[in-house]
Amino acid sequence: MSQTFLHSEWLQQLVDPYAVLGISVGADEHQILRRYRSLARQLHPDRYHRNNCPDHKLAQAIFTRLINPAYEQIKSIKNRRNTIEIIRTQVEAGNLWKGHTIKTPIAREMIELSSLEADLFYEQAIASLASVQYKLLDRADQVTQQIRELNLVYLCLQRSVPLTEKSTALVPQVNREPKRINLNQTAQSQSLQKNYAQRHYQRAIDYVKQSNWKLAVPELRDAIKLQPQQSDYHALLGLVHLKQGLTGMARVYMRQALKLNPEHRLALKYALRLKITQNQNPSPISMAKAVGIAAIFSKLIAKKTS
Repeated sequence: MSQTFLHSEWLQQLVDPYAVLGISVGADEHQILRRYRSLARQLHPDRYHRNNCPDHKLAQAIFTRLINPAYEQIKSIKNRRNTIEIIRTQVEAGNLWKGHTIKTPIAREMIELSSLEADLFYEQAIASLASVQYKLLDRADQVTQQIRELNLVYLCLQRSVPLTEKSTALVPQVNREPKRINLNQTAQSQSLQKNYAQRHYQRAIDYVKQSNWKLAVPELRDAIKLQPQQSDYHALLGLVHLKQGLTGMARVYMRQALKLNPEHRLALKYALRLKITQNQNPSPISMAKAVGIAAIFSKLIAKKTS
């Protein structure tokens, strides 16, 4: 990348202003403004002059030609709706499910996740990539491309679920008349869900005993869908992912198990190995490191110094 201008491929990233800013597609106006101000401080010319850094012209170009236009594009709710629809169109146009248009490993990994797992994985991955996005300016376009592909995959996985912000719905909610609840039917439904969940869990245990990690995963995913508050399911899925070498996903599920039950034996057993601190209220960046995305930045630095 030139020190005085941005090449055309970089400017094409503006098709996804969320990726340019390094935020998730569900970010609300407060999150967007906070990120914009953070980038304004990070890329301010005075910061580069104080540190005698030669990248001050590149930082200024990135801020004026990318960050500012991206912020203007999604700072209003109307523009955010339109932008999400444009990105959704890209989702429909691309053959994402077969991974033909997805190049980055982290995005390809998320394609295989359920919508529940993707929710946990996505926000953490975005936060981690955002923390390093503009630290090496001549590599920033590569990180932005990874965020863009994560956004595409996430919307692909969530395409049947309305996307909402924390404060303002991007998809208008339909008002429905309240239904009368039959307590007996509700109790019966909960009992059936518990029974089915236990069956999935037991089958997963059998597969674990056989070291058949691949078949154990879908059983545990189904169990979690039926009983998301059951710490045993999360802990065992964390162990299975660890056996598969997916330490990032192992941390996610072991951490969730400890959140649901701080004394869970299996989760406690692997907490130290996975560098999980109990009773910790992790920041978005520290949670993101649990997914293992920080390794991407270290690789970029290695290439930079080699």
